[in-house]
Amino acid sequence: MANGKRATVITATILAVVVFLLCLFFSVKAGFPRPYRTIVLGSGIDQPLAYAVMKAESNFSEGAVSRVGAIGVMQILPSTAEFICRKEGIEFVPAELYRGEFNVKIGCLYLNYLLSRFRDEETALAAYNAGEGKVSEWLRNSKYSKDGISLSHIPYRETEEYIKKVKKFRKFYNFFY
Repeated sequence: MANGKRATVITATILAVVVFLLCLFFSVKAGFPRPYRTIVLGSGIDQPLAYAVMKAESNFSEGAVSRVGAIGVMQILPSTAEFICRKEGIEFVPAELYRGEFNVKIGCLYLNYLLSRFRDEETALAAYNAGEGKVSEWLRNSKYSKDGISLSHIPYRETEEYIKKVKKFRKFYNFFY
């Protein structure tokens, strides 16, 4: 093969690989959207963390309802939403939990509450998933916490997997944005 043809083949191959990698990058990135940006920005929560929680909870589905009755994008229990609304002076209308903007606002307020209540981020995420009361119990038990601040063992496999999932999604958000 002549040098000119060889250079053309190499150039075309490199170009094809670059196009393939760009397509791959953007197709994976599309799986990590950032809806409700104004609410997330105003919440003060690390954006990749907020989006990772939304993705882990419902994959951004406004109509999602869990087997225990958690609702919407951030999977908020009505009782939790009522607590946050009362605490923040917001009118609580249960049906509003199906509206993405309201759900994300309440979810971010609740996540912020947990992040300030528990000094360890993983512990706050465990509380988001398993419940504040349950995590408080675990922190008082030396079998689960050595210092009363962080969890050395999480007795719920679902909660342990949830934290791993949020951390994985957060890495993607940090990479893409």
